[in-house]
Amino acid sequence: MTVDAHHHVWDLTVRDQDWLHGPGLAPLRRDFLLADLEPEARAAGIGATVLVQTVTVPEETPELLALAAGHDLVAGVVGWTDLTRPDIADELARLRALPGGALLKGIRHQVQSEPDPEWLLRPDVLRGLAAVADAGLVHDLVVLPHQLPACARAAALLPGLTFVLDHLGKPPVATGAREPWATRLRALAALPNTVAKLSGLVTEAAPGARTADALRPYTDIALDAFGPGRLMYGSDWPVCTRAASYAEVLHTARELTARLAEAERTALFEVTAARVYAL
Repeated sequence: MTVDAHHHVWDLTVRDQDWLHGPGLAPLRRDFLLADLEPEARAAGIGATVLVQTVTVPEETPELLALAAGHDLVAGVVGWTDLTRPDIADELARLRALPGGALLKGIRHQVQSEPDPEWLLRPDVLRGLAAVADAGLVHDLVVLPHQLPACARAAALLPGLTFVLDHLGKPPVATGAREPWATRLRALAALPNTVAKLSGLVTEAAPGARTADALRPYTDIALDAFGPGRLMYGSDWPVCTRAASYAEVLHTARELTARLAEAERTALFEVTAARVYAL
């Protein structure tokens, strides 16, 4: 059973996605629903998915939990709540008591949008992350390469919390550069409480170069740093549709990992996500 450990949904009649007004994002300015994803996922052999937040509003996470509770394809939800709120522990307990609350597996914040490169190291944020660990949840990191050092320091300070790096930290695929991203990625991977997602890379590549050959230098670095036992596959649907179809993204990921042994591929496409997110 292949697990898609990273995808989104949104209904613009429920809530605007203000980030979709950025340049080049016009094709994404429509509804993307589980009803749209499910036939593509099933056709691709996906048996379970992890639904990930998109906007930092408190209403979204309860909606995602309720949505997941009504669809057997979704096995887990990574939601959002304000990590700095004084009652963070109570809020996490409230979310887990909601319909579908048992499917809450992690919390994510849009750190990539924070101007402070060390936002994760603020005392109020570290306190919130400790509460996430105490609740038995993981923390998804959506960051840019310059923020990776703070991720490593936060992971070192909170060894009881599993940090999941989304999209390999968004390496500069379009330019072909590897440093300093690679060194920073390896420093994060050196910590045992970190894992990463093989996701979101096709949209980082330049148009016309969204091929396995263009992505391979980056995925090879990640495979060497984390190993397949701490990597998981994610489609990043529907964001990926700017560059490739759902089936094409999965095919590219399989092409990039074809040299792995069968047990290693099983880990990357199934076991790691099931273990980390307790699916």
